[in-house]
Amino acid sequence: MVQDVKPGGTFLLDCAWTKDELDAHLPSAVKKYIAKNKVNFFTIDGTGIALKRIGNAKVKNTVLQSAFFALANILPKDEALEYMKKMAYKSYIKKGQAIVDLNYAAIDAGADAFVKIDVPAAWATCADDAPKAAATGTRKELVDFVNNIVEPVDAMRGDSLPVSAFKNIADGTMPQGAAAYEKRGVAVYVPVWKPENCIQCNSCAFVCPHAAIRAFAMTEDEAAKAPADTLFAAKPVLKTNYKFTISVSALDCMGCTLCVKACPVTNKALADAKKTVAAEHPEFDPKTAAKEAAKLASAKSAIDMTLMEKGLFQQAAFDYAVANVSEKPEIINNTVKGSQFKQPLLEFSGSCAGCAETSYARLITQLFGERMYISNATGCSSIWGGSAPATPYTVNRETGKGPAWANSLFEDNAEHGLGLTLGQKAIREKLIAKVEEMAADEKAPDSFKAAAKAYLDTKDDGKTNTAATAALVAELEKAAAEGCPVAPSILADKDYLAKKSIWIFGGDGWAYDIGFGGLDHVLASGEDVNVMVFDTEVYSNTGGQASKASQIGQVAQFAAAGKAIGKKNLAEIAMSYGYVYVAQVAMGADMNQLMKALTEAEAYHGPSLIIGYAPCEMHGIMGTMQNCQIEMKRAVDAGYWQMFRYNPALKCEGKNPLTVDSKEPTASYRDFITSETRYSRLAQQFPERAEKLFAKAEDAAKAKYTRLLRYSKLFED
Repeated sequence: MVQDVKPGGTFLLDCAWTKDELDAHLPSAVKKYIAKNKVNFFTIDGTGIALKRIGNAKVKNTVLQSAFFALANILPKDEALEYMKKMAYKSYIKKGQAIVDLNYAAIDAGADAFVKIDVPAAWATCADDAPKAAATGTRKELVDFVNNIVEPVDAMRGDSLPVSAFKNIADGTMPQGAAAYEKRGVAVYVPVWKPENCIQCNSCAFVCPHAAIRAFAMTEDEAAKAPADTLFAAKPVLKTNYKFTISVSALDCMGCTLCVKACPVTNKALADAKKTVAAEHPEFDPKTAAKEAAKLASAKSAIDMTLMEKGLFQQAAFDYAVANVSEKPEIINNTVKGSQFKQPLLEFSGSCAGCAETSYARLITQLFGERMYISNATGCSSIWGGSAPATPYTVNRETGKGPAWANSLFEDNAEHGLGLTLGQKAIREKLIAKVEEMAADEKAPDSFKAAAKAYLDTKDDGKTNTAATAALVAELEKAAAEGCPVAPSILADKDYLAKKSIWIFGGDGWAYDIGFGGLDHVLASGEDVNVMVFDTEVYSNTGGQASKASQIGQVAQFAAAGKAIGKKNLAEIAMSYGYVYVAQVAMGADMNQLMKALTEAEAYHGPSLIIGYAPCEMHGIMGTMQNCQIEMKRAVDAGYWQMFRYNPALKCEGKNPLTVDSKEPTASYRDFITSETRYSRLAQQFPERAEKLFAKAEDAAKAKYTRLLRYSKLFED
């Protein structure tokens, strides 16, 4: 980055290092450039200022922006700061004066918090650093891609790469899993696991958006070879002799704290501590009481947050477990706990800290990833899912298989996913016909016939067909070696033999709006395809525009005075076909309901639609996105979001196909929506209009839940 500073220019580095520590931490090339070009060098601890002086890490950018204008002399310093404050007021007054004041404080703090560094003359002639070690691994194509493309691009030297560097990916196909090599280390605080208090529920790993905290079951041998800093629970994994550990990648964590808030042990410890502090110190103000309760709860919690530097000791244990610990099939199942012993095939994405979308997608890869095709609509999920050059989707370490991911546009992604479905289906049906032909031949040995029968009997069951396919391929290879003329033609396309799990991913802007025509076409096709909608109720990646998924009274771009009309009922439209599996889920409200919906939908032989409630940065959640999963529960408790599953397969069994999983609302709808700035800003700016729209929205939510219950009774009849 410093190479872009002209001689005599000014360079401001955001870091926590002191003057003495800079010499040890800065690369030699940076020190040489600064010294030789007489660069005016300043440092500023943006994170420390935002946390310690302002009390909110989210204003770090404002601190840095203020420092930039103070040093740049584009405008006189005082004039520049005044303009910043005017824009801060204009941008944030809709969120309340407290937010405005927070930004004012950040502007004032950044204006004089930088430190001038006297550049040592020795920097101009310092010795070169040792070359950075090249990436290594068992997947040659990925390692070459990382060394030849990812590393130069991440170092901002991508423009210097010759065209020949891309010859192996000229078709745009890139190897999955490069994100694992980045190790960005961007979190200020990271979780630390405390095995003595853990109950092994795996909820922490279940909610993690970035797959940075994981559960592992180790054999005695694996545990013996683990790094010394590896922590183990005293009790083994239930009904086994495996040693249980939770591993944390401090360098991949985003510091969102979702794992801490999902931990039942930590939640109970904090709740008890709050009661104790309230009883013993009624004079404490809320902020002081919260701090004291957190300190008191720490001794009994199972996960704590600590500064990155203190949590780094866990990295070696995490890296060892990921690279060396085998999966244990006997403990992997479709439960919250069991699912987390499976390797996630979406890891270390660049999504926002606390993102709900990646928590859903990561879980889906753990359940079906080794046989998945994903057609991903443009939007947030295509940005965090396929941003070049380092993509987060990856392959299973043991099988070498993972999701085949492709991105298509808003307007045709559903059709693209249907095309994938029909294409692989056509190839597979031809292969199945050839297998049947071989099995019917009198000369076929009994071992082949048995393998073919097992394959054909399970051809529509993705869960069991994988193993049957492997056995069939082994028999086909024997047949080919013995001169069978048909076997080689099947083996040429053997990757298409196993039952695939086809998924179409996208946000509500795609599903409810621009791509709805195509989505409707796909659902009406009757084909075995699964659709996952990440419902943020806005066009998230375009800055928060209103969509047909936006609710009554919600403020967004193009709905500045609150959306006046109701949210499109995508679920009911799909249910009207009668043969589409439909579910609405909310991970933080009911993890088990989510597991049931995903496994039922994927097992259903027909189209399925799952709509997942996905709180977003654009919602302005109280306490920020660290409360993302809690917000899901609040939404369900208030009747804002309904959870249900409509399974047409149950009709064939004489059962009610509609299961309403939400209970009667137990919390205030009005309190819920006004705790989010996307609604509260309407009450601030247009109180009379807000009152009318909020009342209308609450009535609509009640009517929607009542209608669901009526549908359920209707199906009983």
